[in-house]
Amino acid sequence: MTAPPEDRPFPPGRSELESLGLPGPAAPPTSPLAFPDGGAWRLEIPSVEGPEALAEVIRTAGRLEVPVHRVSQGSGVGMLRDVEIGDMVQAAEENGIDLCLFVRPGADWDTGASAGTTGSVSARSRGSAQLQAGIAQARRAAALGVRSLLVSDEGLLWSLHRLRERGDLPARTRFKVSVMAAPANPAAFRVQGLLGADTVNVPSDLTIHQLAELRAAGPAAIDFYVESPDNVGGFVRHHEIAEVVRVSAPVYVKFGLRNARGVYPAGEHLAAEVLAATRERVRRARLGLDELERHSAVRAASPVGSHSLAAAERFPGPPPAAP
Repeated sequence: MTAPPEDRPFPPGRSELESLGLPGPAAPPTSPLAFPDGGAWRLEIPSVEGPEALAEVIRTAGRLEVPVHRVSQGSGVGMLRDVEIGDMVQAAEENGIDLCLFVRPGADWDTGASAGTTGSVSARSRGSAQLQAGIAQARRAAALGVRSLLVSDEGLLWSLHRLRERGDLPARTRFKVSVMAAPANPAAFRVQGLLGADTVNVPSDLTIHQLAELRAAGPAAIDFYVESPDNVGGFVRHHEIAEVVRVSAPVYVKFGLRNARGVYPAGEHLAAEVLAATRERVRRARLGLDELERHSAVRAASPVGSHSLAAAERFPGPPPAAP
């Protein structure tokens, strides 16, 4: 869906700077796109690692009046029992939240050394065994009612998309590319959409102009850390949230947490830390929303409970095997 461009949001302090003869750079273009419901942005809380953390998101968001459209989990489907996934699916549905679980394993948990070196394979699937495990986790999560899956490997993404096309996964399943496989240029962004991505987490250090370049390359929804965890930069960009929305729409604005220890895979031994960090991510989201509300011409968000995404162009599948 497209929406008419709106005026550039008027950031506090800009007129004073211009009056001193210090105008800012020329603004990149406003995105003409929107989610199918007409909203320009949605809000995501990442690192929601189990039923207790999701309950904490719901409680804190209610207290701080934070509209949560999606939560994502990083430890992976394999770190949750069926009953825990079922509890998360139920709580998410009752509160209009899109639940996105990570399909693992990846190289960063494997025996190979390359995940910790320059030129790292990061969290990508290493070998056929990890591809197979990822597919098995995706099928298990889908059977338990999960409709949004987080992937960090282009090969796994393409394989799951082909299974979705073939009917082995529900047609309404949505695939979200992890920041661990983030595209840093317009061509890479477009390729991930063609491979089956419905939303794409782009690097947290892209400039506003670079975000506009990616948006011009394809219609997939952009995911962007307004505040990123330390392992992906630790950037705190609350002051840019209005510009992120303006040039990137449709966009999921995400609130990670700087100065927080990585907890994947999470568990009872880290429960207090996980819950405290979860509460603070929601509070950080409130800070970002307050910043957004101080701008004069920000397009509206999607209503909570709306999860539809625009249809995307895909690479054609391989021809059927010869009889």
